[in-house]
Amino acid sequence: MTQKTETTYSISELAKEFDITTRSIRFYEDQGLLTPMRNGQTRIYSKRDRVRLKLILRGKRLGFSLAETGKLFELYDADKSSVTQLNTMLALIEQKKAELHQQMDDIKVVLMELVTVEKRCRETLSQAKHSGSKTASETLESEPFESTVEQHHDHDL
Repeated sequence: MTQKTETTYSISELAKEFDITTRSIRFYEDQGLLTPMRNGQTRIYSKRDRVRLKLILRGKRLGFSLAETGKLFELYDADKSSVTQLNTMLALIEQKKAELHQQMDDIKVVLMELVTVEKRCRETLSQAKHSGSKTASETLESEPFESTVEQHHDHDL
């Protein structure tokens, strides 16, 4: 009968594979997200740790906090059927989508304001070049800028 040995990884192997620092991996360990075995001072990471590290990094890319990722790990550890984990994941996905939609709306408003300000600057510059009597700053000061963001915000109220 042969003994099956589990694949293990060193901290430097995981850091190289996922293109992160060993310090990051130790930080995730300090946060309780990874639990490597130890042989003296040497950390020995299992397949489970490798999968968790991959999930941590994927979660970060998707905007999940480490606390949220940790909560999902806890739920999975407590409920191997993962029904609770999947329901929690769906709720977190909905929350992240709502946050991203809000950010997109905010970006659109800022872009509108930038386009408006850019247009006014170009018009003022053109007028200043042709009139010669006022400097561009004098022309800008005489024409008040009403913020597109303020218009949009006032409209929402």
